[in-house]
Amino acid sequence: MKTFLHPVRLASAVVFGLTALGTVSSASAASKQLTFQDRDVARMVSLGGSCHRCELSGRDLSGATFTGASFENATLVGANLRGAELMGSNFSNSDFSRADMRGVEIVGANFSGSNFSGVSLEGAEAQGAVFNRANLNRANLSGAEMVGVSMNGANLAQADVSGTELTGANLANVSARGASFSDSEMNAANLSGGDFTGASFRQAELNSARLAGGKFTRADFAGAEMRRSDIRGVDLSSARGLTQSQISRACGDGGTRLPRGMTVASCGGRMAPPAPPRPPAPPASRNMVSADRD
Repeated sequence: MKTFLHPVRLASAVVFGLTALGTVSSASAASKQLTFQDRDVARMVSLGGSCHRCELSGRDLSGATFTGASFENATLVGANLRGAELMGSNFSNSDFSRADMRGVEIVGANFSGSNFSGVSLEGAEAQGAVFNRANLNRANLSGAEMVGVSMNGANLAQADVSGTELTGANLANVSARGASFSDSEMNAANLSGGDFTGASFRQAELNSARLAGGKFTRADFAGAEMRRSDIRGVDLSSARGLTQSQISRACGDGGTRLPRGMTVASCGGRMAPPAPPRPPAPPASRNMVSADRD
């Protein structure tokens, strides 16, 4: 059952919830409750504590900061989170469908199992975030910085991931049929076991990336960089835009299938690809609520 909260009551609930935990004095809580009177949730500067199954659909949360917060199973359908900061917070199994998350800053947050269908994350910064098994169908992640993110098992079908920085990202076992990764930086990324049928990697950087065991039927690699890319066991026979020059810089094995006339060197004896960058540590968890003051 979802928790439906009016903006003022939501603010008061968070404050009094923290008071019960001993993190905010009763006098301070009373003062903050007055501060929140006649204000929308959007005026909050910082949200912390716990609010499971919160109903925040359509809310204006632009510029808000969530620090060490727990909003599991929350509903934020169509919410405005533009320019918000989500630091070390847990939004697992939440619904962000059709939300505006352009320019959000995410560090070490957990979105496992969450729904981002049709969401705009254009220009977002999401370092070390976890999107495992998340639904990003038709989401717009173009121009985002997503270094070291984990999207294991996520749905990226028809998603726009063009011009995105995905260095060291974990895209293993994703379903990214028809997705666009054009012009993206995917160096040292893990694409193993993923379904990239019909996906575009035009002009993408796939240096030291691991494609082993992935499905790339009719995928477009025109102009892609593939130095030391691991294509062991990959069927690229129907891939488009591939050249022998690209394949000569990659490595494969006996299970690698290529367009007619192309050959690939064995990965045996090749230098191991560099380790992906370590994602930044999330900030220390804090339970804090504050508000704008006139």
